[in-house]
Amino acid sequence: MGLAGQIVAITGAASGIGRATAHAFAREGAALALIDIDDEGLETLAGELAGGARVTTARADLATRAGVEGGLRDALDGHGGRVDVLVNNVGAGAVRTFDDLDDEAWEATLQLNFYSYVRAIRAVLPQMRLRGSGCIVNNASDLARQPEANPIDYSVSKAAILSLTKALARAEGPAIRINAVAPGPIWTPFWSKPGGFAETLGTVHGLPPQEAVEHEMRLRQLPLERLGNPDEVADAIVFLASARASFITSTVLGVDGGSIRGL
Repeated sequence: MGLAGQIVAITGAASGIGRATAHAFAREGAALALIDIDDEGLETLAGELAGGARVTTARADLATRAGVEGGLRDALDGHGGRVDVLVNNVGAGAVRTFDDLDDEAWEATLQLNFYSYVRAIRAVLPQMRLRGSGCIVNNASDLARQPEANPIDYSVSKAAILSLTKALARAEGPAIRINAVAPGPIWTPFWSKPGGFAETLGTVHGLPPQEAVEHEMRLRQLPLERLGNPDEVADAIVFLASARASFITSTVLGVDGGSIRGL
């Protein structure tokens, strides 16, 4: 993919799609700057990548401005402060109705799922502009384009990411390409962890978590009739970051099992 030697920063790298994306870029010979709040997960991931890619890590609370700025600074310090590719991946959500969400819940969702992207992009754009090159890939969601009743705050935060992606791609072209992936349901800790989507869907549907997920997929009439896996999203991210996608910007690439029905 022509990514050997490229320096790739990934937020929310310790698990799920972020972890798979780190492995995918490492296989291409890229150097990695990985940021997450999960110290143990970062350490495990760095150990998995040892002996291959050049890897630096930084623990940071990406729901805060200081966390984003400090995390990127610390992770990129071992790469001379340079970054060629930014993958905005961090995010969280739970299945809650509109009535369940007070101002504090909305604020928490937007701080992590949206403002972290804004802040990370703000941190890397000056050097990309100075060099006249760079690539940003934002991880959004199929729910950004086809919202469900739950989780409404998550869907809104992801829709904001698509608008940000499109607007910045116009502002920063032709030197910097900015795209988004929009995964459908992907089996990651985002779903499977305690309090994750599977468990909270179980509460909403009155079913055990696994049964609730299967029920939700039937409700969504997903053509592929399964959840995706993180590697399938990671491959799409690597493609968008590569020279093989050199004429692609302002694009939202669905990795969603066919969940989007619109043209």
